[in-house]
Amino acid sequence: MQCYSFIKTMMILFNFLIFLCGVALLAVGIWVSVDGPSFLKIFGPLSSSAMQFVNVGYFLIAAGAVLFALGFLGCYGAHTENKCALMMFFFILLIIFIAEVAAAVVALVYTSVAEHYLTLLAVQTIKKRAEDKPVQGCFKQLLSDIRTNAITVGGVAAGIGGLELAAMIVSMYLYCNLK
Repeated sequence: MQCYSFIKTMMILFNFLIFLCGVALLAVGIWVSVDGPSFLKIFGPLSSSAMQFVNVGYFLIAAGAVLFALGFLGCYGAHTENKCALMMFFFILLIIFIAEVAAAVVALVYTSVAEHYLTLLAVQTIKKRAEDKPVQGCFKQLLSDIRTNAITVGGVAAGIGGLELAAMIVSMYLYCNLK
């Protein structure tokens, strides 16, 4: 029974952190969407490059809302031992996990297709424009940078997926051990 109470406590703590992150993302997203210019004043001379962050406000609101709901369901379900909340928590995580796996598969499948089209279009365009003067292309460096970042993004996504699987397992453990 001590294992159950430890897992329940950890579920409450981690989901409370997720809940707080959701609140923070919602707050920043609303701030950026409603009052972008004051948000940009913080950056001062960097405001031209920071302008792209203003366009991310709605994404932050959506991500914050999902984290807010997910954190609330996990925390509430574990604290009150509510089977419905734990099951909702599990299903929301499952949907997010399936969407992430689908996105990863699409990215892997279309990476070679995108590389092929870039080779056909970009290299041919550079060659046509370079008929007066020789141009040193950067296509190989671009592909190298994309591959390097893809490995990092893939590693982070795999880590997040592992955490999501662990959270789903814990929620099902709590669900199954409730009376």
